Amino acid sequence: MRELRAVVTGGAGFLGSHLVDALMEAGWEVGVIDNLSSGSLKNLGAWLDHPGFSFVRGDLKERDGEWQAALREADVVFHFAANPEVRISSTEPRIHFDENVMATFNVLEAARRENVGVFVFASSSTVYGDPEVIPTPEDHPKKPISVYGASKLACEVLVETYHRLYGLKTLTLRYANIVGPRLTHGVIVDFIRKLRANPLELEILGDGTQKKSYMHVEDAVSATLHLLDLLFDGAFSCGVFNVGSEDWVNVVRIADIVVEAMGLSGVRYVFKPMTPDGRGWPGDVKLMLLDISKLKATGWKPSMSSAEAVRRTAEALLREGT
Repeated sequence: MRELRAVVTGGAGFLGSHLVDALMEAGWEVGVIDNLSSGSLKNLGAWLDHPGFSFVRGDLKERDGEWQAALREADVVFHFAANPEVRISSTEPRIHFDENVMATFNVLEAARRENVGVFVFASSSTVYGDPEVIPTPEDHPKKPISVYGASKLACEVLVETYHRLYGLKTLTLRYANIVGPRLTHGVIVDFIRKLRANPLELEILGDGTQKKSYMHVEDAVSATLHLLDLLFDGAFSCGVFNVGSEDWVNVVRIADIVVEAMGLSGVRYVFKPMTPDGRGWPGDVKLMLLDISKLKATGWKPSMSSAEAVRRTAEALLREGT
């Protein structure tokens, strides 16, 4: 039997590059497609000269781009390429349509034409919007409050339709906030950079009561490959799973963890709510905790809490020089 071949779109980015590491270490052949707009070849440095690895610099928005050839003979496409900045969707909504919806359609079409068997899609907890039920299960109504969340939900509909219409096996993963080494955006990065500039004062977007689930990237990749194995074993052919930790942490606690990791004390917190109810920006989901009962029922559970994931991430980013 030949080795399994995977293609990872966005594989030079944060989550994608950690997935590449795991696949390569497991003996897969791996091809990465990335336009390097936010990713970096440094994230793939361990594999660039490996005979089982290949890299294509390509823009998934190009419907007939040369990147499509990379999907030939692929067993699985992990579509992880996207613009991850939720904040910009309120001011530049077209970016999320182009980078998320259009790109996902193009990759689905390429997968169909190249007879790829499995399509794994990185979705987001933002598809739920402000949930009525916490923890939030997969069958909760989807009412996104950002264009980013709406774009992810639109992609989910496309993915499920390609399963029904063309028989493509699919796995959709609604990730919580994924953090860890190589992270380049989000609250932990924001706090570190602000405190490096001014170790006496920290501006916090929102009123500090925002409370969300954070998952370490090691757990996220482990859950992803666990669910892929179940798909290969025939447990399902079109699965949708929440992927997150079992608890949550508020923004002030995150600030405390980062301050402690940096060895600081006496830092004054300055809160900057951007909405009347204290959100960090328009479209920000204030409370998010995914119900991962469905995932845990498959025999998998996260290895660390939200606070531990945040702490390990802060320490890793400080070592990296963020």
